Parts: sequence; C-alpha cells; structure tokens
Amino acid sequence: MIALALLVVLGGLATLAGLAPRPYRVQLVASLLVLVEILAAALSVHVLASDHALLGHESGLLPFSGVRVDLSPLGALFTLSTAVVALAATIHWLGYRRHAMSSASASSAFALFVTTLLLVPAAGDIVTFLVLWEVMALTSLVLVAHDHAQRDEARQAAWWYGAMTQGGAALITLGLVVLGAHAKNPGFSAIAASAHHLPGAARGAIFLALVAGFAAKAGLVPAHVWLPRAHAEAPAPASALLSGAMVNLGIYGIVLTRTLLGVGPAWWWLVAGFFGVISALYGSLYAATSTDLKRLLAYSTSDNMGLVVIGLSASGLFSAAHHPIASSLALVATLFLLTAHALYKSTLFLGAGSVQYATHERNLDQLGGLARTMPVTTVTVVIGGLAVAALPPLNGFSAEWLLVQSLVHGLTGADPVTTVATAIFVAALALTGGLTIVAFVKAIGVGFFGRARSEPAQHAREVPVSMRLAPAITAGACVIFGVAPGLALRAVERASAVVTANRSGLGASISGFHLGALRGAVDPLALALGAVVATVLVAGLRRGLGLKGGAKVRRFEPWGSGRIVTSARMQYTATSFAEPLQRVFDDVLAPQHDLDVSHAIESRYYVERVAYASANDDVVERRLYRPVLALATWWGMRARGIANGSVHRYLAYGFVVLVIAVVVVS
Repeated sequence: MIALALLVVLGGLATLAGLAPRPYRVQLVASLLVLVEILAAALSVHVLASDHALLGHESGLLPFSGVRVDLSPLGALFTLSTAVVALAATIHWLGYRRHAMSSASASSAFALFVTTLLLVPAAGDIVTFLVLWEVMALTSLVLVAHDHAQRDEARQAAWWYGAMTQGGAALITLGLVVLGAHAKNPGFSAIAASAHHLPGAARGAIFLALVAGFAAKAGLVPAHVWLPRAHAEAPAPASALLSGAMVNLGIYGIVLTRTLLGVGPAWWWLVAGFFGVISALYGSLYAATSTDLKRLLAYSTSDNMGLVVIGLSASGLFSAAHHPIASSLALVATLFLLTAHALYKSTLFLGAGSVQYATHERNLDQLGGLARTMPVTTVTVVIGGLAVAALPPLNGFSAEWLLVQSLVHGLTGADPVTTVATAIFVAALALTGGLTIVAFVKAIGVGFFGRARSEPAQHAREVPVSMRLAPAITAGACVIFGVAPGLALRAVERASAVVTANRSGLGASISGFHLGALRGAVDPLALALGAVVATVLVAGLRRGLGLKGGAKVRRFEPWGSGRIVTSARMQYTATSFAEPLQRVFDDVLAPQHDLDVSHAIESRYYVERVAYASANDDVVERRLYRPVLALATWWGMRARGIANGSVHRYLAYGFVVLVIAVVVVS
C-alpha cells in the first residue's frame, strides 16, 4: 500500500511539473513518469508472482466510500502492459516534443493520463473506479484536442470523442450505481457476492448497459466512430496510449462486468459475440482500404478489439455450457491477445508518429522510400506489422493460435447454439486475418519500400534517438514474448483464474506451450530457428549457384516489376493496391469517387490531365450518426422559438409545469 501511495504522489508531482518553465518541462515530467511506470510495473510483477491481491482502504480521500484498492492478478496484468506502453510513449515524447505536446496543459494532461491509466485496474469500489475513469477520459480528451486551435480535424475529433466517451460513462455509472444500491455496499467484492440475488431481467439489463458503456471505450462497432478520428489526430505518444492501453481498459471493464455479475445466460455472450464479429470484420475491412496511416492503425485497433470480444464471448458461452477447461483456455487466449495488442499496436503508432515527425505526412500515397532514409523506424514498424498480422514467431501469432485452438476445442460436446456461434467466430477470425495481412502489406510495402512519391518522403531523415528507442522497446517485447511465450503465459493464466476460479491446464515452457488435457502444442522458438535455417540454406544455395554459373546477381527496385528504369508513378499506391478489395466490398464501403478529366485547349479529343480521387468515410457514421445529428440540429433550431424572451411566456411555462406536477403528485 505504501508503494501504491508513492506511485500516486509521484504521478501528482509529474502533473504539477507540467507547469515548470518550458526548457525543463518535458524532461522533468518524463523523468517522474518513468519512475511512476517502473514502480507500477514492479508492483504488478509482485502481485502476479505471488498470486495474491494488493488490498488497501483509505476512508478520508473520497466521499461515500473513500479510496479502496484491490489490485488482483487480473488488474496487475493490465497495469503491467500499460506500464510498458507508457514507458515507451514517455521516451518517445522526449524527442516528439519539438513537433507537438510541449505546452503546459499537454504536459500536465499527459502525466495525469498515464497515472490514471495505471490506477484504474487497482480500483476496488464504484466511487474509486468512476473517479479514476472520468479523470482518464478528461485528460485523454485534452490530448486529443491538443491542436484544436490550428486544425479543424482535431476539433472535430475532440467533439466526437468527448460525446462518445461521456455517453459510455453514463451507461457505466448507471449500471454500477444500481449494483451498488442493491448490494448496499460500493465495494466490488460485496457486489459480486450479492449480484446473483438480482432478478434475471435486471441482471440482463445491467449487463447490456455496462457492456455498451465499456464497448464505447474499447472502440467496438457501432460505438467506434470516435476512434479513427481521435487516434489519427492525437499526438503520437498519446495515440500509442489510447490504442495500446486505454482501449484495453474498455475490455477490462467487460471482464469486470463478468466478475461482478457472474457468467450469466448464453444470450449475454451471443449478443457480445455478435458485436465482436461485426467489429473485427468492419475494422479489418476499413484498415485494408484506408490510405491514412494512422486511420489504418485506428481501424486495426477496432478489428483487434473485436477479436478480443470474440474470445471473451466464447469463454462465456463455454462456461454457460459447463465446459470449464475450454472457458478458461479461451479467456487465457483472450488476455494474451490483449497484452500482445498493447505491444504491437503501440509499436506501430509510435512508428507512425516518427514518420509524421520526419515527413509531416500520413497519407500512404505520398510516402515510400522510407526504408532507406529511416531504417531503424522501418524495422520496428515491420516487426509490429508482422505481429499484428499474426505471423510467427511474434507474439501475435502465439496469441491468435491459442485463441483458434480454444475455439476449436470448445466445439467438442457443445450444444447446437454454441456450436454455430463458435463456427461463426472461427470464420470471422479467418477472414479478419486475411484482411489484416492485406492492410499491413499495403501499409509497409507502399509506405516504406519502393520509391518516394513526394518531396518530404524523399528528403526524410531518421528521427532523434529517443524516438527510435521507444518503438524498439515494444518491438523487442513482441519478439521476446513471441519466441518465448511461456514468460507471459503463466502470469496470464493467474489473471484468468481470478475470473474463472479454475485453471485451464495450459502447460507452458519458456519457448512454447501445449494445451494440457486437450490436444495441441506449438513451439514458436523452433519455428523461428527453422525459418532462420531455411533462409540461410536458400541464400547459400542461391549464392553458390550464382558463383558456379559465373552469373551476377541483378538488383531491382522493390515494386519495380523487374524494370531497370523505374519511377514512383510506375509503382502501386495505397489507393490502387486496395482498389480491387474496395470493388468487392463496394456495397458495404459505399466509397465516394471523383474523376476529373482535363482536355487540351486545341482539341477535346486530347486528354491533357486526369485526376482521380477516392474517399472512404465511415459508413456507420454517415448512415447512423449523421442523420441523428441532423434531426437533433433541426429540433434545436425549431426549439429556439420557445425561448423568445417574453416574460409572460416563461410564466405560462412555469404555470403549466406546476399544474402537471400537482396532477401527477395527487
């Protein structure tokens, strides 16, 4: 408890340090934040290693219940992954401050945002949780709106994010307050002990309210519309925290809901699974067709959160169908995927921030050639892209392999409803995996290889050392936990046992793992060594054959189709790469096209210039939210006539309300 209090004090000092003079501000805040993050990581490792919760209560700090701390292994897993992401984001900020986020308001908001991100999983009651949750939301809103005075896109992103996050917070507050009132105690342990006495309809309504509220924070469709705006417009260190840490806490809220309410009936998880499938497919499709690098990564976050909710739903379905081992295995896979997502997505967002810092450009159609000018950044982005595409031997592969195995083994002896739902989950994982590979082949191949397609990309230079070190930390973790998943799986299983109250029987060595009583095993380290040996053999054979025949190896430009003379206009752009996929899903995406043909003055038969543009705005935003906003605006304009400044009319309004109140009361 003393260590946790020290963490809060250091976080508060870091927030106040944001008011320091500009020359020392960022360095001072970052130094204090590094101490906070290291301390949080050490506390989390201690809880996970000892398998005992960290408990504490201070009655004088907050009204009603005071501050209650309950850092269980489940919360410690989220705090640990957040601490690693926050450490990388803080280091990246040291170099990025010359580009953005060096003001006093941004520095203080960043420090407070990191501190509350680390503390949310340690909250042990409703009041503590809601206070930390709201501070986290408000400080992240400040970071999203950082450039609101200069850029209308940042202002719009802040409006959307603020509205969606506060709407979600209202649902969360409503659900938790009802649970606390029923238990007559705001503590989570007391709520969990009494929730099963609630009527089934009330439990179902509370479940839907809480899951909808937390889904808004996790970026699930259709509550995802803030995500591609906010992630794209926020400064890179903030984007890494939003995607690598904050959306994970939305999933933590859903897991907390299961802990408080119990497993519940199967229909709970069928509803959650439906939105998980939609989010995974929708996010991966928009990621594959986006040309803005940060929007692509944002939609990929929605895709990954959909996969995570699929895993949570499968675990709930298996538990409701009385398959405890399959349920535990699915939850372990889900939490492992969540920690993997924190690492590789923060790597990618920090890499995208480095690209924007060096080129002032996010449009993939205007990039290219960065592999030569920014080699370190390219390597880290490639590692993150391979991890999110679930290719061995990185952590994304181990996590998704385990998730697929848990789904397949959960089919054994399942009832028809669970069988059909699980089959749909597996199909969604397969299709999402294919679309994800397309998205990141496009992002890395077009954005980093080939020839530069603009002057800023051509003259780009590698970013400062701190901005190269930050994504290297998380990319290195992707490699380590990919080839040695056993280092993380034991901790993940202890966190899972807090929810399921039983172990999955998963057997893990340092380099691999097997499914215990179920069939299946994988050794990513052996796969990695096999790939290295195969690559060396092929390279040696190729070199030997070339020397034997006296032939010289000819080298060509990537994406140059074997041509000796190439230009950027002869290579794929992001738009052209995604165009076939966009045609296939034209009815879903409903893209907007603009073709401008300019003819020569001398003859209308001679085309002098052709300009083509394609835009994929979010179809859910366009067809769901914009009509609602238009209707609200229409009603608002009409309502202006009610308040016309007449005192007589206002007195009449008061009289009518008084009469209605008297009638209702009587």
